[in-house]
Amino acid sequence: MDDNSYTTSGGITVHRTAVPCDPRALADLTVNVEQRRGGVLSSGMEYPGRYSRWHLGYVDPCLEVVARGRTIGATALNDRGRVLLPAVARALTAHGAVVEHTDDTVAVTVPEPDPTEFFTEEERSRRPSVFSALRALVGVFFHAEEPHLGLYGAFGYDLAFQFEPIEQVLPRDPEDRDLVLHLPDEIIVHDRKREICQRYSYDFTLPEELRGPAGATTRGLPRRTEPTPPVTPAAEVPPQPEPGSYARIVAEAKERFRRGDLFEVVPSHRLYAPCASPARFYERLRERNPAPYEFFLNLGEGEYLVGASPEMFVRVTGRPGEGQRVETCPISGTIKRGADAVGDAENIKELLSSAKEESELTMCTDVDRNDKSRVCVPGSVRVIGRRQIEMYSRLIHTVDHIEGILRPELDAIDAFLTHMWAVTVTGAPKTWAMRFIEQHESSPRRWYGGAVGVINFDGSMNTGLTLRTAHIRDGVATVRAGATLLYDSDPEAEERETFLKARALLETLTDEGEETSKAAPAVEQVGAGMRVLLVDHEDSFVNTLADYVRRHGAEVTTVRYGFDPSLLDQMRPDLVVLSPGPGLPADFAMSALLKELDARGLPVFGVCLGLQAMVEYAGGELLTLDTPVHGKPGRVRVTGGALLAGLGEDGEFTAARYHSVYATPDRVKGFEVTAVTEDDGFPVVMAIENAEARRWAVQFHPESILTGRVGEQIVANVLRLARESS
Repeated sequence: MDDNSYTTSGGITVHRTAVPCDPRALADLTVNVEQRRGGVLSSGMEYPGRYSRWHLGYVDPCLEVVARGRTIGATALNDRGRVLLPAVARALTAHGAVVEHTDDTVAVTVPEPDPTEFFTEEERSRRPSVFSALRALVGVFFHAEEPHLGLYGAFGYDLAFQFEPIEQVLPRDPEDRDLVLHLPDEIIVHDRKREICQRYSYDFTLPEELRGPAGATTRGLPRRTEPTPPVTPAAEVPPQPEPGSYARIVAEAKERFRRGDLFEVVPSHRLYAPCASPARFYERLRERNPAPYEFFLNLGEGEYLVGASPEMFVRVTGRPGEGQRVETCPISGTIKRGADAVGDAENIKELLSSAKEESELTMCTDVDRNDKSRVCVPGSVRVIGRRQIEMYSRLIHTVDHIEGILRPELDAIDAFLTHMWAVTVTGAPKTWAMRFIEQHESSPRRWYGGAVGVINFDGSMNTGLTLRTAHIRDGVATVRAGATLLYDSDPEAEERETFLKARALLETLTDEGEETSKAAPAVEQVGAGMRVLLVDHEDSFVNTLADYVRRHGAEVTTVRYGFDPSLLDQMRPDLVVLSPGPGLPADFAMSALLKELDARGLPVFGVCLGLQAMVEYAGGELLTLDTPVHGKPGRVRVTGGALLAGLGEDGEFTAARYHSVYATPDRVKGFEVTAVTEDDGFPVVMAIENAEARRWAVQFHPESILTGRVGEQIVANVLRLARESS
């Protein structure tokens, strides 16, 4: 038996014992979770460097943390939780107005951020939200050497609206919970690789100043909690989606792609089946459909989540402040399993040769890299696995594996927030995709598209996306499924894919009745000492673009469009970068900004939408492609100028295109056209320059993985040109 004690950052003394136990104890625990709050989480997949097989569970947690909108509270589920409540209350009440405080419960409402308080994009994960209170709560129990204790549970989709303000069109039930997390004080952990199973038990002693009516220690107090409502068979199940209803959403999305509002989007719809026993369903699902994130959660109030998710959301490992590793594994690209291994091989060949499926994953990875670039050390974000094959019971997927090193002043919650929600369940640009989802799905997503997992008290985190998941209530299992849509999507085929993805869960219900991180190569610090203002036009790649600039030594401040022009006078930037974005320049009043930049004689570099704005502002004309090019490579031919001089072989290179709007050389005024592509059968402007006005722009995306090292060189070149022209 292992027996030791430690003191947390909040002054709580924790006494931990670890006793070997039979792995079969987890099967008994699973049965109990159907009747009382708790959770079972496991991984049934072994992918070296990415996933290993493990299994853990808990029942009768002492505390439950719940958020509804901007109100977050903690409830003691037994006397042990009542002992801890004063310490929890002190953490929560520091971040909001108290709406309830008893011996059993404390709840606060976190106020909306002061509209006069300005947050740059790099700081946005620290805007006041329920995560501010949650971060403080984790801090109370923090200890760097505690690997298992933490907050376990589910994070709902609507939490993203506290990070990314989006108008809610669909009606919400105010009683719906957006977050349910448990603090267990006994956890069974089975390391299936080493075949070691341990039962970890915890007791807590509060400092005297926090002693409450329940006393100062949990020693000797019972762990049991009250049972949850029993599962009752459903009298009837809602009807399945009307045939063709999802295909109609696909058709609407294609129009948005054509206009350039979206690159990809992932709408979903609901399917239903009866479920009499969530515990039996979970065990069968684990057996029939092994996945990296298998879970069974009893959230109380008659709600259960059972899932076999194929996709990591955010995993953070390492000691806080010492180069924590942030990982994600976006999945995009799907084909059904073959009848046998030969059939699998043929389908894998078809999947890997599909330009559409490759574009899907490319866009997902570009957005994911962007999400990390907001919070990671410049130059540390990298793809460590590209279009890797993962095999599931019904499906074959292509998967990328991406990592970055968290900036030392940030934590796992910052990493979690900046990824909300994964592009593989929303789309790109992310905010515009989430607006489309809100306007076209028939009901709020609730838990779908959110995450399940744990925020550990040692500063780490392990979460999986809430996909391939059944939300069970009143004996009915609701399964949501979606597909990644592109301009080249076939509406009927995409609808069929959603049913294929849901099949593993529905059939199971029906049957009822890493590699070490390496330092990035050194790059020339041509931007050292320069101040760069990056204007974000609600784009999904702006943080990666900022990261590319920082790699070359420049200081970058990112602000969203529409800021007061006086900021230009306060900052006096050495270069202004106009980011890409959806829609048209007029959607962001870019001519007004360019006028302000002209008045101050500031150098400007535009990317995609930025180029289009410059062309239009100078009196040129923009056109719309018959077929948009999003997430696809283009062959760029350099025709002159300084920005692209010496790049590629024989003046040509491949770059990533994400656009519907374009200009031809004859419609550009006031600029030298310095690069074109003829992939569309006619010349399309890919770069423009006006050295005297200190204006440079590219139509392609230098920050995309498809542009590769050329993109970094372009950023270095524009920094050098801006410096030399000052």
